[in-house]
Amino acid sequence: MKLPSFIKNNTVLKITSLNSAVIVVRLVISLIVQHFLALIVKEAGIAKVGQLRNVLAMLTSFTTLGVFSGVVKYVSQYKTDQPTLQKLFSTSAVFALFGSVVSAIVLFVGADYFALTLLDDIGLSFLFKIIALTVPFIAIQRIFYAVINGLSDYKKYAKIELISYILATLVLLFGLFNYNITGVLVAIALGPIIQLIVLLLIFGGVLKEYAHFKELKFDLSFKNQLLAFTLMSFVSTILLNYVELDIRTVIKDKISVDEAGYWTAINFISKNYMVFSTGLFTLYVLPRFAAINNQVDFTKEVFHIYKTILPIFGVGMLLIYSFRDYIIQIIYPEFTGMSPLFKWQLLGDFARLAALVIAHQFLAKRMVKSFVITEIVSLASFYILSMILIKQFSTEGVVMAHFFRCVLYFFIVVIAVFYFYRNNQRH
Repeated sequence: MKLPSFIKNNTVLKITSLNSAVIVVRLVISLIVQHFLALIVKEAGIAKVGQLRNVLAMLTSFTTLGVFSGVVKYVSQYKTDQPTLQKLFSTSAVFALFGSVVSAIVLFVGADYFALTLLDDIGLSFLFKIIALTVPFIAIQRIFYAVINGLSDYKKYAKIELISYILATLVLLFGLFNYNITGVLVAIALGPIIQLIVLLLIFGGVLKEYAHFKELKFDLSFKNQLLAFTLMSFVSTILLNYVELDIRTVIKDKISVDEAGYWTAINFISKNYMVFSTGLFTLYVLPRFAAINNQVDFTKEVFHIYKTILPIFGVGMLLIYSFRDYIIQIIYPEFTGMSPLFKWQLLGDFARLAALVIAHQFLAKRMVKSFVITEIVSLASFYILSMILIKQFSTEGVVMAHFFRCVLYFFIVVIAVFYFYRNNQRH
């Protein structure tokens, strides 16, 4: 299918439109799955699914020691320099080996503890042992995804995302209808293996051109460059998911497991529409910012991205808010307590989207200090405000805290980037 000329001539729209087509299909499938989950496993089951997805998100970062954005940056920068790329891949492999071994040991040994603490069921300890065995697959597919993003191969990226999602969904539905919540959790744990198989089938040929696997060796040439991204990933991914795990536990303990399910459900909806921007960030924004070296071009690029995507997201969010009660009835028929959460979540996500565009400059320019400070301020403000507001506004207080921290995050990101360019001009 040919793209209209106004999209074809705009790289941001081209990536967004193709990515959006895939995500719309994913979203429809996902909504159907969530509907069945809500009917069969109820609020408590949804909360458990949220807990496990947070664990897997943390593993996605830790198993590679957070080198994803670093690999994206340096593949984009050195894609025509094979010797340098080989050093990058060798260092990444060492990081992934270390992260995978540590993760697998911790999960296997601590399986009983994690099952009881996170899922309130020691009988599910086998689940964490399964995840321990899938850890190498998580690490490998994460690095391979980084190569796809670094090469900006958005067509193959879209194909991999769609096919792997459909296959993972079929496995999840099989688990749901045959083994209830246990089957769902096992299916989620096996997801990374499915993703890796699909990725290798579609992208394996291209990977061989850039990464000569037989020539991989113990080489830490890129250690210092990648360690900066390790720190940034630890703050943004591991701390974020830890905070979400803790907040969900607080909601469950201080209010009810049903409310924890409502908050997990609104987060699920949020993450689904925010995924529309993920491909754009890694396939376009990060490589583009890495190539820009002055404030004028950076500002121009930011406004170009804003003019392209913010109106689209704004209209989409208004539609979601207007039809929120219908969305609840369709996806989560019995989750009527969710309705008040939409306003603050949507407002916060819009501010967050605007901030994330600029914040990718931190990754593009390895602004480690700025990245770490802004992320910690954002997460700390989210956690502290949640603990304060939850007392007066119940679960709605958590999404209010989300909005306030996103607005704060936007302003401190703008200030940090402004000072970065001002200091560079002095030098």
